Amino acid sequence: MSPHGRRRVRRAGIRDVEPSVVASAFGYFNPALVEQLWNAGREVVAPREAGRADMACSAQFGRARFADAPGLEAFCVAAGAVNDAADPVGLALSSGIRAERLEDPPARAMQLITVLREFRGSAHRVAVRASGLDACTAHFLRRPGDMGMLGWGPEDTPVVTDDERVKLDAAEELTDRMVPPAYSLLHAQGAAALLDGLQALEAVLQVGWGAGVSWVVAPA
Repeated sequence: MSPHGRRRVRRAGIRDVEPSVVASAFGYFNPALVEQLWNAGREVVAPREAGRADMACSAQFGRARFADAPGLEAFCVAAGAVNDAADPVGLALSSGIRAERLEDPPARAMQLITVLREFRGSAHRVAVRASGLDACTAHFLRRPGDMGMLGWGPEDTPVVTDDERVKLDAAEELTDRMVPPAYSLLHAQGAAALLDGLQALEAVLQVGWGAGVSWVVAPA
């Protein structure tokens, strides 16, 4: 599946709505590109079904790679507790994807990683706007080489000043205040299960993909 096709499926967690709603949850993408991809995608498959297929892909990947990973059950319990504690208010994309059904432990491990990734991502988009920074500029500051992939042309390249950099730093700080409360509910044993489980899953992936594989689920 192409990168844009993958995004079209991933965003289906927010159901069949108008493209402007998707663009709002999407954050960093040019709304014109979102409209094009969303409308093209829902001509092929209903967004609700695409959302289920997306989580099914996560489940299939988890079963294929994580079945023998140590500490899987404990990791799923801990990650599930964080997911249950996450405040969904204002986090449209995160709320949509977390509504999908979680399955057996190997599948659930990857599904929870997917959901918690969206939790932090959604919180960060809120923090970016709350800090007075537009999403296009925020993305340019972090990943200037990806502007074309997100539908922005050279004419959209923002003029960045120190003020925008300060606002992005403020957004990072706000994100790091919004997300940790969901993790702070874990007791020491649960926190250890979450961290040890992530390290075990990372080690499994490195066997197939080599060093350098790294994900961030919990806040730094």
